This record gives sequence, C-alpha cells and structure tokens, in this order.
Amino acid sequence: MNVIITGASRGIGYELVKLFATDPENKIIAIARNEVNLNKLKKECLEINQESNVIVLPFDLKNIYIPGALLKQNGIEVDSVDVLINNAGIIVNKSFEEINLSDFESVYFTNVFSVARLIQQVIPLMGKNGRSHVVNISSIGGLQGSAKFAGLSVYSSSKAALAVLTECLAEEFKDKNVSFNCLALGAVQTEMLNEAFPGYKSPVSAKQMAEFIFHFASTAQNFMNGKIIPVSLSTP
Repeated sequence: MNVIITGASRGIGYELVKLFATDPENKIIAIARNEVNLNKLKKECLEINQESNVIVLPFDLKNIYIPGALLKQNGIEVDSVDVLINNAGIIVNKSFEEINLSDFESVYFTNVFSVARLIQQVIPLMGKNGRSHVVNISSIGGLQGSAKFAGLSVYSSSKAALAVLTECLAEEFKDKNVSFNCLALGAVQTEMLNEAFPGYKSPVSAKQMAEFIFHFASTAQNFMNGKIIPVSLSTP
C-alpha cells in the first residue's frame, strides 16, 4: 500500500508510521514540520524492518497555500494512494476572551484547511488499487453533545468542522471507490493532551491508539463510509 500520514513527527502519527513500516510492501510518506524527528523516525523504522520504505517530507501544514503538487515538487513519485491519514493538528488553550484572529487562523489552517487542500491533491490518486481510505482524526470535543472544556473553543470547533467535512466528502465521492471516515478521539497520552490538560494522565497511550487507527485505516473502508466514530475511554 501507499500510505500518507500527517503529523508524523510525534505521538500517534509517529507510532502509526512505525506500524505501517513493518510491512516492506508499504510505502509510507510521513509529513510533519519537525525534520529532526522525521529523520529519527525513519531510522527507527529501518531498525524495526531493514526493508521498510519510509519517505519523510518536512512541511508545515499550517501553510494553507500547499503547492499544487506537494509530493512531486519534493521528488516523491507515486502512482496511487491507498490510505491518507490526516492526523496533524494543533491546539490553542486560552479563554475565549483572550483569543485573537491569529489563533483562529493558525488552528483552522492546520486542522481544517490543510486537510481539505491535501485531500484535493491526493484524491486523483486514490481508488486505483481497490477501495481507498481517507481517515480524518478529529476529537471527542468536536462532537455535538459531548463534554466541552473552557479554553478549547478554537480547537474543538475546528475538529467539529473536520467531522462535518468528512460527511460531505463521503457523499461527494461515494461513487469514486474512496471511503471517508472520521475518528473522534478522546484523551490519549500525547504532548497535545498535556497542552490541553496539564498533568492529566490518560489510560490510553499513543502506541495503543495508533494500533487501533492502523487496523481501522487498513480495513474499515470496506465496511463503512461517512461515519464519525467516537473512540474514547475517559472524559477528558
């Protein structure tokens, strides 16, 4: 499979790349801002499997103006994409009265706009080798009726937008051999969780959640489309 994973330099994305890399037939394109961590990740994958095929692409998805040929401009040639996991995300934790326009722009550019732009680029390559899968990683806080927390209005609302975008694209591309699904994650022990809830300890590790997403991304496209699925053990 050809797999693209964003937010690959830490946390869940980092662990996801390692899981896909265990199969030498997978080509994984790992996208993140932190080039040092990406290179460390590639080295770890080679240690796990010397035949692993991980291509690292340092790029800041906060830049809404993703070039029209992001992969090709960086020397990455792929004829097809089987799985796209939009895992990258950023958070702002401050009271609504303190939030400014740049906070909204920063979070929405990364959590929503860059996802839409990347899908636009990748969708022509999908559905060529059987049913492809776009998995958008949202948050339980982005679901209507879920518990909400002070200070996370920008983040949670951006994740709500991502969930609805998933439903829209599932309908628009339902005849194109591509499934779109969204996982609304609860607390996972990552750096982002610490930014949102300093000192809170989650019962779920990044590796454990990555294992769930790995299996979901690899198989669920054959059973569901346009679903927003809560994946949470705790609140937060």
